[in-house]
Amino acid sequence: MASRKAPARKAKPRSTSSSNASGDAPGKARKQQRLAPGEWFEKLVALQARLRAPNGCPWDREQTHASLRTYLIEEAYEVLDAMKSGDDAKFAEEMGDLLLQIVFHSQIAAEEKRFTVADVIREVHEKMVRRHPHVFGEKRAKDAAEVLRNWEQIKARERAGNQDGAGGVEAVAKRESLMDGVPGTLPAALEGLQLTRRASRAGFDWENAEGIFEKLREESAELRHATQTKDAVKTEEEMGDLLFAAVNLARFLQVDPEIALKNANAKFARRFRQMERLAASGGRAFGDVPRAEKEALWERIKRGEKQAAGSEAHPKR
Repeated sequence: MASRKAPARKAKPRSTSSSNASGDAPGKARKQQRLAPGEWFEKLVALQARLRAPNGCPWDREQTHASLRTYLIEEAYEVLDAMKSGDDAKFAEEMGDLLLQIVFHSQIAAEEKRFTVADVIREVHEKMVRRHPHVFGEKRAKDAAEVLRNWEQIKARERAGNQDGAGGVEAVAKRESLMDGVPGTLPAALEGLQLTRRASRAGFDWENAEGIFEKLREESAELRHATQTKDAVKTEEEMGDLLFAAVNLARFLQVDPEIALKNANAKFARRFRQMERLAASGGRAFGDVPRAEKEALWERIKRGEKQAAGSEAHPKR
């Protein structure tokens, strides 16, 4: 398994009418820009095979499924950052980087005679047709909620080895748990989101958000009691219950808890850095600032952000 880090990526040149990343002549560059998606995909697959060939790139050749795991996760998060930035060129670039990871893993699998990228595409194509009988079959769905319920039923039949949908309730009864299929390697917040989402689609859910707010209050009280008893094991358990309830509330409110927490993390880091700068502008290290002044700086920064947000929302005419 590769132990070294991937080489730092240089900024990718943007396509123009006069040149491209391969240094082709202007006419060839314009012709390539007109290629169909499938043609570009075939070129990418061929390029990755070339990099993995005996006379290809040493770094690419030494990679394994295991060594690439980190990059797959990193690229997914970079796509989210680019999506949030509003920069379409960056968004497209990061989506390409994520696609490259799929091609990379497929190439390694092909070399090991396990499967090819064509198998990957065929599998997802057939799955999408199979799980949309209201589009490609006779079944109808009155709304998105019914689509999701049907989706889970079809998945259950697939897990039972009955992909044609025969067997009805009996086949579903023999299936594995609805909780199966949620990867244990997911970040905890995403895992909780998937688990509660699956339970909801099976009809096990709160009637309204107020019930979950009450659950949060209940779990908070139990956590407080556990801390008072100084029982470390119980405290960890109750902390988990409180966080799980918060994830469930996020799901009920149609908020992705992982993204919400990432945004909160970024906001905290931004405000903290600003406090450090304000302290430094006064000639002091942040650690030397008294606690009361730290709190005052925090509130000052929060007010400033709210005022700035208000100005953006109501610009002067």
